[in-house]
Amino acid sequence: MTDFTMDKGADGVAIITWDLPGKSMNVLSLDGAAELDALIDDALADPAVKGIVITSGKADFAAGMDLNVIAAMKDGGAQAVFDGIMSLHRLLRKIELAGMDPKTKKGGKPIASVLPGTALGIGLELPLATHRIFAADNPKAKIGLPEIMVGIFPGGGGTTRLVRKLGAMGAAPFLLEGKLSDPARAKSAGLIDEVAADPLAAARDWVLAAGDADLVKPWDAKGYKMPGGEPYHPAGFMTFVGASAMVHGKTLGVYPAAKALLSAVYEGALVPFDTALKIEARWFTNVLMNPSSTAMIRSLFINKEALEKGANRPEAPDQRVRKLGILGAGMMGAGIAHVSAMAGIEVVLIDAAQDAAERGKAHSATLLDKAISRRKATEEKKAEVLSRITATTDYAALQGCDLVVEAVFEDPAVKAEVTKRAEAVIPQDAIFATNTSTLPISDLARASARPEQFIGIHFFSPVDKMALVEIIKGRETGPRAVAKALDFVRQIRKTPIVVNDARFFYANRCIIPYLNEGIRMVAEGVSPTLIENAARMMGMPLGPLQLVDETSIVLGVKIAKATRAAMGETYPDDAVDAVIFRLADQGRLGRKAKAGFYDYDEGGKRQGIWPGLAAEWPQADSQPELTEIQHRLMFAQSLEAVRALEESVLEDIREGDVGAILGWGFAPWSGGPFGWLDMLGAARAVEIADSLAEKFGPRFAPPRLLRDMAEKGERFYGDAGNKAA
Repeated sequence: MTDFTMDKGADGVAIITWDLPGKSMNVLSLDGAAELDALIDDALADPAVKGIVITSGKADFAAGMDLNVIAAMKDGGAQAVFDGIMSLHRLLRKIELAGMDPKTKKGGKPIASVLPGTALGIGLELPLATHRIFAADNPKAKIGLPEIMVGIFPGGGGTTRLVRKLGAMGAAPFLLEGKLSDPARAKSAGLIDEVAADPLAAARDWVLAAGDADLVKPWDAKGYKMPGGEPYHPAGFMTFVGASAMVHGKTLGVYPAAKALLSAVYEGALVPFDTALKIEARWFTNVLMNPSSTAMIRSLFINKEALEKGANRPEAPDQRVRKLGILGAGMMGAGIAHVSAMAGIEVVLIDAAQDAAERGKAHSATLLDKAISRRKATEEKKAEVLSRITATTDYAALQGCDLVVEAVFEDPAVKAEVTKRAEAVIPQDAIFATNTSTLPISDLARASARPEQFIGIHFFSPVDKMALVEIIKGRETGPRAVAKALDFVRQIRKTPIVVNDARFFYANRCIIPYLNEGIRMVAEGVSPTLIENAARMMGMPLGPLQLVDETSIVLGVKIAKATRAAMGETYPDDAVDAVIFRLADQGRLGRKAKAGFYDYDEGGKRQGIWPGLAAEWPQADSQPELTEIQHRLMFAQSLEAVRALEESVLEDIREGDVGAILGWGFAPWSGGPFGWLDMLGAARAVEIADSLAEKFGPRFAPPRLLRDMAEKGERFYGDAGNKAA
């Protein structure tokens, strides 16, 4: 079984086909690279071969590097990583030079690449080393270098080649943002050369007609100048200064990959191409050996993919949804209807009033109109999606639904009423799901005649944009209900986590302490600006005060009142309530009200911290150290995640980390709260938590699980996490 095969045609064109056995998508392994190397040598040495075309035997070209290869290289240390990357550079450079004379740049054999579909990571870096890239006219294909999204950067020559091809400014969206393009846009941007109905035939024709000049890459030609200017060119100088400022402004120095990529680009632009490849390899090694890259790859790629494929799915027959009922056509119900109809599911959208149900359906029309204006959808697609949504007040329309999602007000009585009405109509084997962010599932299930078929499915708002869905098992929820929820979430292309029933479940349980800690600090006289920037400098996308405004202070007040009623004298957040209740009394209800911790203009654009905040809660003359603020914000979340694991609300630390990043943006560079605590080490984490508890109270007391880990020298991604689960 081989990854690459070669067929030498009678016309002199050797077709090398990449077709990884037993896999739906090609990924490059060290063995595969060695096979390709040998085939290239064979073709270049054979006088009967006039040129080479590299293509794929699958619908797509390639998804990137085999992560097992990266893991194996890392196990060997930095030198093994560097040597492995340099061996890949030598292969791609061999393809690029194609046997030409080093001085005259003549006598080489043309090598083209054909992309039948998606080409990502090394799946684009390999084509970039060929002399011409042909792509199929396949609008569903994605072409790009998304490595930055999982904490690394293109280290197979993609960084160096793309910058020399497009210039630093032109390459920036593809390298620093991981932008993906369909073939037409990729050609327009200069990533590829041609889009054709029959790209293999077009590539073969080009190979047979290509001359010496067609083979020489611009950076190998005499007198090459980088597009946009090199670092010490007047124009290039401004580009690199601006790029450095932009990267630091966006990352605040938290994400090592972005800084390393920029360093590789800057240093590489000052030296010859082959030296630049060594610099790229060195910086790639630096990033790959950084714990952040390990954590990001683990959570945002390996674990996320495993959860999406049903890593924790109970044994049950296929539970894909055929017909979905949604109760409540507000923003949440309308959002669920949209993503479901987009996934090809027939939807019945019910509300108490017909005009409300129609508005819920119109939400899909609005989103599709935006997609059409951005050329991401068509009028035909819009008509097709809308035809799947039936907006009505008639519960009889739920007949035949195999899943119903209730998304009405957070009122147990209202939820109980619609549960009974729906269950009177739907099939006996249908699953009923409630969408709630705070109400216990087991309590809501009392209204159901079939509690084993009752489950919580917590969507995050806005539904069309948020990737995470939290599935909550009640005390009596059966395995088929869990399987149904997981299969549904997979259908709508979201990432699920499964948790057990408890107050606030998992995501809200951890995010509320983060918000509360920021509010507490305002009451203590800590500068709001310092609080917000401390959070962002730890990699949180929003500071706690901004996030409170976004989610609404009214919601915070409602949650506080409900929690106080449930907990009684043990309620711990009086200091927080003193702040948010006073803001609410003054009409400062958050962004939607254009007034909260921040001021907003008439369009809702944030203008800065409300000046009146300092009058209500004067800032202390002596401000705390930045690190102390960061520790308070990070430990408020992370310790709660550990408690959730300890109490079996979480059953899998993978779900805890993936859920934290996708659900509320927990410092993605860290891989999630458990990844972050592993970076600190349990002993150091306990030491910091103890000092915080001594100064600020028992909410920072380390959970027993964390203390035990510290004593035994354990890590979450090792025995401790598995034992707790």
